[in-house]
Amino acid sequence: MNDPTPGFIGKSVERKEDYRFLTGNGQYTDDITQPNQSYACFLRSPHAHAKIRGIDTAKALKAPGVLAIYTGKDFENVGGLPCGWLINNLDGSPMKEPKHAVLALDKVRYVGDHVALVVADTLHAAKDAANLIDVDYEILPAVADTATADKAKEAVHDIAPGNVCYVWGCGDKAATDAAFAKAAHVTTLDIVNNRLVPNALEPRAANAVYSRADDSYTLYVSNQNPHVERLLMTAFVLGLPEHKVRVVAPDVGGGFGSKIYLYAEETALVWASRKVGRPIKWTAERSESFLSDAHGRDHVTKAELALDADGKFLALRVHTTANMGAYLSTFASCIPTILYATLLAGQYATPAIYCEVKAVFTNTAPVDAYRGAGRPEATYVVERIVETAAREMKLDPAEIRRRNFIKTFPYATPVGLTYDTGDYDATLTRAQQLADVAGFARRKEDSAKKGLLRGLGYACYIEACGLAPSNIAGALGARAGLFEAGEVRVHPTGKVTVFTGSHSHGQGHETTFAQVVADKLGIGIDDVDIQHGDTGKVVFGMGTYGSRSLAVGGTAIVKATDKIIAKGKKIAAHLLEASDADIEFSNGEFKVAGTDRKKTFAEVALTAYVPHNYPLDKLEPGLNENAFYDPTNFTYPAGSYVCEVEIDPATGVTRIDRFTAVDDFGNVVNPMIVEGQVHGGLAQGIGQALLEGCQYNEDGQLVTGTLMDYATPRADDLPTFVVETAKGTPCTHNPLGVKGCGEAGAIGSPAAVINAITDAVWHLGIQDVPMPATPHTVWKTLKSARH
Repeated sequence: MNDPTPGFIGKSVERKEDYRFLTGNGQYTDDITQPNQSYACFLRSPHAHAKIRGIDTAKALKAPGVLAIYTGKDFENVGGLPCGWLINNLDGSPMKEPKHAVLALDKVRYVGDHVALVVADTLHAAKDAANLIDVDYEILPAVADTATADKAKEAVHDIAPGNVCYVWGCGDKAATDAAFAKAAHVTTLDIVNNRLVPNALEPRAANAVYSRADDSYTLYVSNQNPHVERLLMTAFVLGLPEHKVRVVAPDVGGGFGSKIYLYAEETALVWASRKVGRPIKWTAERSESFLSDAHGRDHVTKAELALDADGKFLALRVHTTANMGAYLSTFASCIPTILYATLLAGQYATPAIYCEVKAVFTNTAPVDAYRGAGRPEATYVVERIVETAAREMKLDPAEIRRRNFIKTFPYATPVGLTYDTGDYDATLTRAQQLADVAGFARRKEDSAKKGLLRGLGYACYIEACGLAPSNIAGALGARAGLFEAGEVRVHPTGKVTVFTGSHSHGQGHETTFAQVVADKLGIGIDDVDIQHGDTGKVVFGMGTYGSRSLAVGGTAIVKATDKIIAKGKKIAAHLLEASDADIEFSNGEFKVAGTDRKKTFAEVALTAYVPHNYPLDKLEPGLNENAFYDPTNFTYPAGSYVCEVEIDPATGVTRIDRFTAVDDFGNVVNPMIVEGQVHGGLAQGIGQALLEGCQYNEDGQLVTGTLMDYATPRADDLPTFVVETAKGTPCTHNPLGVKGCGEAGAIGSPAAVINAITDAVWHLGIQDVPMPATPHTVWKTLKSARH
């Protein structure tokens, strides 16, 4: 692996981090045990909505091993968990933003809400004591249904009448309505984007340590953005000096967005660690994760597409009700607005678009970003209604897309984004070739002979990654910057340590970032070490979410590396007695242009730290640089997916026979890692389409609270994927030319699957099959069509 040959970018280098994971040497938060360790258990509400009339902890406090018990009254003067994005209503007034208390004070608002924190010598002692706490509840009616929450008599929060958090709009309503008035055809579709539970392999965990020696705190936490975690906790909730709190996110076993947020558990642990005077550890059990991790999706939408007689799109009109859950999670408010409505143009040159979003509170767990975060919901709306319109107008679904594709770039959409580059026809054509669309009719006939239904569905998605720039996002309500930071530290021997504000929790940053730096500096990939996830080591960064790591974090590293090279040229010029302007750098060597005089990167590095005969009046010793990067625009990966299904009408069982994905990610640093990211995203998207559905009953009880009730995809639910990364259209505004890739599979696949299912049953008069299209759902839909 330590091949010093230049040109690491574009190579499928094996992941450097895999050895420690495969040999069981990863270190996750739960693996960390401190001296004098204590353990926490949270007493959670069994009711979706209730007043707390009293909490009796007397018996629990006397239980063996109990160190302390805290309730909402102890946190009464502590700030609430903040929301990081302000959304304004159509009339300009701010959204309703009720306080999200660390521990519930007067009311509980969802099953799993935090009622008390028990700290004990052992986990078993903490659990036993929690069972002894007596809470007197006055049960209230629950609001659990997204579609009718605004009509419920009961209010989740007194400050939000009708349970409405905000009503927000995007696009030109007048132009859209005018386009509909002259349309030759209008397609209307009612869509439910089903609620999902993230279910990362590693559950959330935290271990808080307080040091009386210097009045400081260290929090080990399974988190995707430790600096943001620290900032929100110290500045908005606990009021602690930020420089006295160190947050460490060690190895993290997956996140999918659910570990971006500041949660009550780690906040309570940090606060209590000083009170107790001992480290406190908490690790969620899977049942707790189902109840309390931020969920994803949960939209109810009416979409309308106006077309002319030739199938050209005139306008798209969308009305969505989005469930926020019981409280506003860290980025909840921007998911169904900034990251959803702005993507409703898709890959199409639709002249007018208007989207109105009503966000509602319910007595359910908070809802926030989940792999794709608004982009899957937008793609599902666009691609389902486009496919439906094609069938209604008796047009080939691929042809109607081609008639409406954006063909010239840059392209400003009617919903606020500017796409810099793309070639949508090329990815669709290639996907059709790989999927053997030409042979579908024969395969459909073969299935019919066996009494089976076969369908083929498309999805042409676009994604906006690397949310940016900060000044525009700030004007749209963001309460944080959206830059990233990187530091490149060259050691005297020429070895390199890179510190990045991005965080890896399965993406392979230790490999891809090392490839970028090794390629730039002309050194071996094993000569580059990547450090992340520790606010005590890394300059302030925003972490990993929204497929931003390489495009934003990688660019910050490139900018820091460019500074290293620039200083190296000055040092080399001194050593070679030449002008700075005459020094060239390539393949790890500084050369005097037009000569064979040169110095290696290692020689220059050593000189920087052993500055004998060194112009100290002109150059500082050392070779260490950092950089911040705030993008000027999103990156816009796009692709075309083709799904082919076979359905047994007797049982409703749907089998994905083949699935083809062709993606344009711009330049690709490591094709193997990118393909793995796409595979994972496809599995999650197919899981949403066929299997996964988080359900609450009318009383607000979570009825899919275990893996016995909530179906996640297994290997035999998935086909052999045909995945290809197109030659691509490089991003025009970052030096690597890269676009995001981590969420694409989850964005495009649900629509492709459902489009294939509806293609198989369209002749029966079935326009839609809801997600998840379980065997029972498909069978029931088919049965209703027969009667």
